[in-house]
Amino acid sequence: MANFRFELNSKPSRNKRHTILLCVSVGGKRKRISTPISVEKPSQFNYKCKGDNWIRASVPESAKWNSQLHDILEEAKDKYLELADTNQASSDNVVSKLKEKAHSVSFLEFARKRADEILNAGGVRNWKKYNGTLNKLESFLKKTGKSDLLFSELSTEFLTKFDSFLHTLRNERDNNKLLHVNTIEVVFNILKTLVKRSIDLGYLDVSHNPFLTFKYKGVKTEKEKLTLEELKSLLALELEDGSLLWHCRNYFFFSLYCAGIRAGDLIQLRWKNVVFEKEEWRLQYQMGKNHKLRDLVLVNPAMDILKYYGFGNKPVENYIFPLLDATKPYCYALTQSEVDTMPVELKKQLYTDISAKNALINKYLNKLASMAGINKKLSMHIARHSFASVAMHEGTSNTIIKNLLAHSSLAITEKYMGNFNTATTDEALKKMFNKEASEPTIEEKKKQLASMLASLDEDAVNKLLATLKTN
Repeated sequence: MANFRFELNSKPSRNKRHTILLCVSVGGKRKRISTPISVEKPSQFNYKCKGDNWIRASVPESAKWNSQLHDILEEAKDKYLELADTNQASSDNVVSKLKEKAHSVSFLEFARKRADEILNAGGVRNWKKYNGTLNKLESFLKKTGKSDLLFSELSTEFLTKFDSFLHTLRNERDNNKLLHVNTIEVVFNILKTLVKRSIDLGYLDVSHNPFLTFKYKGVKTEKEKLTLEELKSLLALELEDGSLLWHCRNYFFFSLYCAGIRAGDLIQLRWKNVVFEKEEWRLQYQMGKNHKLRDLVLVNPAMDILKYYGFGNKPVENYIFPLLDATKPYCYALTQSEVDTMPVELKKQLYTDISAKNALINKYLNKLASMAGINKKLSMHIARHSFASVAMHEGTSNTIIKNLLAHSSLAITEKYMGNFNTATTDEALKKMFNKEASEPTIEEKKKQLASMLASLDEDAVNKLLATLKTN
């Protein structure tokens, strides 16, 4: 006799959701298997339900999820009957058959659905990364004569071959170069995250995780930054007021003066973000990357830049900098919260426009670097690095720098600053090799003394000996 019922995993997964489990009981022995369905709160699952209403109606996806659970239940019953015909019915065998079916599901389809979920949740930037990764995966499959990738085909061998393929691809930004190893690392990190999620949802058994044996690691890259002298040389350039070069220099230094505000946030700043509090002007905004609230004093050089753009004379809803088109439909979203709730297509349009403006600014920053004799590749993000470097050299503690950069932990800041802080290693090298001329070796001292004595006449030598005897 067999019994089937759904249960709730009381322990939440990493994404803080509770997975629905199917419990199979045959001959008094129970076996559980994860389903692809999970709920945010335990109260959203009704284990005493009548009919197929395990997910409460208050959950937006309840109808679809209850339908899926119904199909899973019927599939389990069918597997039991198949096994019973050959006297092989047991809870272990039923669950094994269900896992075999899950193992044959398309990993590519699963990954595309996950990418869509990320996009619908507002993560356009992450969606672009996922989409790029899956496009590369599909290109590889096409090259090998395949159009799909099943969970059962995920293996260390497959990832190794995909790795080799990625090392042949051209860099999208510079066709003369191949993909950077760190770009390839991002690809595998996304695949690793997708595999982990598929294990959590029961699509793949943990023992079949190819990343248990396949490892890939990128390389550490130097965080480029400008020195104080280079920053001064940029400021010293004579530029035509209102020119694109002039504007881009303003954007760069405004970011620097505002603790390295990211380009995406700077581009979206409005006059409503400039407020007068605590008897001083401040910049208050919510970061798009991690949604942290920022409240920074506007130092004098930053205020000088704002005056160029009409400080005090513009409506509060206007963009501060002339970058985004104020007639675009996404412009009604005045706060990060309103941006988060925009339709997906508007989010994509906003992200695309911000990316285009950032690329334009970076193009002209490199022209400025060339004009200033700076042999470094400039970008808006270099302003953030430069701020961190200047703060460190001014003696600012890592704890304060952490708060200014809005890092989530001190460990991130210390790792970040490690690229700039060479004081300890510099001192060690100097101590080892920069010996002072006033500290000759014993052999050198003997030679110096012999040379001095040889240069003295007989009377001088006698006087020296008499002095030594007296002492």
